[in-house]
Amino acid sequence: MSTRTTDTIIHVSAPFELPDIDGIHPAGDYKIVQDEELIEGLSRLAYQRVATFIHLPSISAGSRMRRFVKIDPVLLEHLLSATPSHQEHAS
Repeated sequence: MSTRTTDTIIHVSAPFELPDIDGIHPAGDYKIVQDEELIEGLSRLAYQRVATFIHLPSISAGSRMRRFVKIDPVLLEHLLSATPSHQEHAS
């Protein structure tokens, strides 16, 4: 099965919390990684999201200590709806 990974940088304008992760994360730019698998047997290309991750801390924090944390896509959509601008970079 074919997979693809999409990297996105989002800007979060307000501090936020993530379930099961201690602490409040400050406003800033965060890298989001989404893994998707090709849905086979269709007459056109279609992908299904299988995992979404956020890199902590924010990009501007400049820390070498990065965590790659799974994030609920619904929570990600909530963060994006509160912050209208984001950039996508496919890998």
